[in-house]
Amino acid sequence: MNTRKLERVVRGFSNHRRIQIIELLAKDPNLSVAEVSEELGVDFRTISEHLRRLHNAGLVLKKNVGNEVEHILSDTGKSILKFLRTLE
Repeated sequence: MNTRKLERVVRGFSNHRRIQIIELLAKDPNLSVAEVSEELGVDFRTISEHLRRLHNAGLVLKKNVGNEVEHILSDTGKSILKFLRTLE
């Protein structure tokens, strides 16, 4: 992985709310923005922006299901979660 891509990944998870989202998607994949928002008790627009950033960093994948978009962790997202757990 080149340094620019690595930087994008690091910036992608460098927020406590995005780390919460990564942890949530590890436990309960295929969640919509509304479901993540409800589960974490955070505004829909805020969660939408965090998920956009996670997706841009390659940590979350999006899947269209009817009128909704479901989110799951990518392999990189799973690796980052594993890394983060080593820091606890």
